[in-house]
Amino acid sequence: MNQSGPDRKRLVVLISGSGTLLQALIDASADPGFGAEVVGVGADRSKIAGLDRARAAGIDSFALPYRKGSDRAAWDRELTERVAAFRPDLVISAGFMKLVGPAFLDAFAGRMINTHPALLPSFPGMHGPRDALAYGVKVTGATIFLVDHGVDDGVIIAQDAVPVLDDDTEETLHERIKITERKLLVETTHRLVTQPWRVIDRKVCWDR
Repeated sequence: MNQSGPDRKRLVVLISGSGTLLQALIDASADPGFGAEVVGVGADRSKIAGLDRARAAGIDSFALPYRKGSDRAAWDRELTERVAAFRPDLVISAGFMKLVGPAFLDAFAGRMINTHPALLPSFPGMHGPRDALAYGVKVTGATIFLVDHGVDDGVIIAQDAVPVLDDDTEETLHERIKITERKLLVETTHRLVTQPWRVIDRKVCWDR
């Protein structure tokens, strides 16, 4: 079991796939100056590489698949309970492909963040890189935002741009965005757990 140090913030990371964003956070937390460590990992699929990464790092993890047609509210409540058991200071949706429900959002309001592979509010939803490419933009990027009850419309915390190349495909563009996304997530998480901040009129303000 991964024990959190007394002065380090506790992170719970939600994943659905390979866990490259998770790995970036695990690697960053090896440095005590990062200010936080991953104490728990949750997934909506059981046989994924991201869970293997958690186990390899000695991090407690769980899988809670949602079966189509089952009680979505009950699934949301169980997810809430499992994440709450880790006593997180910050919950990070890192490629988690399920929308959490009211119970979860109420429990972790103001301390759950998500990443998105586009410059929100442009191109929300499941296919940010594809939609940006189809629209013909010259610049896209990655966004970190606070999760709320909407879809990809929470308060924006940080963004970084990625140029769109003339010969880009959805796959090549997305791969370059992922590189930026990992770096931005690590930097933003570090800042959130080490600096005072607050939200005023949809703007994250960093207190000096």
